[in-house]
Amino acid sequence: MEYGHSIILICMEITCYRDRELSREPHTLPSHIYNLSKNLMKRSPSRVVFVPIRSMQYLAIIDREEFIFVDSQHRNWIEIAWQHFRPGTRTSLDEPVPYEAVIYHPDGYATMSRLMNELPKALHALANRERVDGPARILKFERHRET
Repeated sequence: MEYGHSIILICMEITCYRDRELSREPHTLPSHIYNLSKNLMKRSPSRVVFVPIRSMQYLAIIDREEFIFVDSQHRNWIEIAWQHFRPGTRTSLDEPVPYEAVIYHPDGYATMSRLMNELPKALHALANRERVDGPARILKFERHRET
């Protein structure tokens, strides 16, 4: 049975499908990764963040409710989803955030450990891209004559 998950960004629509759940496991996400993902969502007009994880050939799609991961081989099929984040259970902002990892594809078990290493790198790379807001400025350069 397939379950669709559609995300619309401006004029682009990506439809991702879910197969039957293979497992659901409790996990925690380090606070700096959770907080960075929330900051990136705030910067996005659509409140959806597309994070290419180039080292793995995966795409993470982050929205208010979950992180989903699709690989370039299976394109629109969700391999893993991280759901039911509970940041309110923390007593301080630097504590990890509990969530549930849902595995939809057998490869997902091996992928989980790699994601914890590669996702933070991809999030930081995305966050470090300069965001240009506001009007453009014209810079005037003096032309020097050659003598």
